[in-house]
Amino acid sequence: MTTEVEIVETVDAGLAEGRGARIERDAARIEELAGCGFEGPAYEVFEIELYLEAQPILLGMLRKGSLARLAQKQCARQGRSFFVHDDDLRLLRSSGEARDQILVDVLTDAMRKMHRDLKAGRGWTADHKGPRGASCLTSYLITLCVWMFRRAYVKWAKEKVDWARLHVGYDFAEDAANEAGIAGLLRAPGYLSEPDTIIFSTNFEDILDEQQMATQAVVRLTVAGFSDTEIADRLNTTHGAVRMRRTRFRTALYEAAREGRIWIPKQLHTNPARQRNQRGGA
Repeated sequence: MTTEVEIVETVDAGLAEGRGARIERDAARIEELAGCGFEGPAYEVFEIELYLEAQPILLGMLRKGSLARLAQKQCARQGRSFFVHDDDLRLLRSSGEARDQILVDVLTDAMRKMHRDLKAGRGWTADHKGPRGASCLTSYLITLCVWMFRRAYVKWAKEKVDWARLHVGYDFAEDAANEAGIAGLLRAPGYLSEPDTIIFSTNFEDILDEQQMATQAVVRLTVAGFSDTEIADRLNTTHGAVRMRRTRFRTALYEAAREGRIWIPKQLHTNPARQRNQRGGA
């Protein structure tokens, strides 16, 4: 089933009014709004009504995961990389607040594009023929929302990253500790600035809490910026034991990544083979 067909069927199931009647109503409304250049109070009322009609359908799609699935399918068709983590799908399924946060951005961006297109003489027309024939304005708007989901999701995912709890995995290679490793990464404000960076919600500390207390102490002190020598002195152990504990935790992180519990962004890998192994495991 194509994206367009699935959207049309979802809208048809969510609205009591028949598709033909909706299209007739929408065509008359667009013709009326064209007379005022798609501006002014009449257009604002139109946007509010369309928003309210699309909102419950989109919330249902977010809860079921179909909006994310269709967006990934659309990106794959365009050759664009996009992945929504299972943890985030579970959160969207269980949290109305999370759904509302994404919905606002998705609908705002989609309606902004629709407005630009209408003013430019493009976009929805009553005689548009999709795989199932003509579609109403609500179906058209939800199709735009599918296109806008990727940007809204990445923005939402970045905003919910809690740096204090380290919601990403870091590479703990022996030669990447402190300034070049985890502590340095924590102090690098631009590391998550790329628009294509994908953030996941699995908690770093969940993995850390599973380790031996000595390993936890080494990792926490490393993140705090202490050198290997300072850590060894504080824990009354050897320099080699500190490195061993950090290596063990690195191994635990990559094992968790292979199990799909966390994702370690590729820019944090010192060994490219780890990225390939992680992708295969996940």
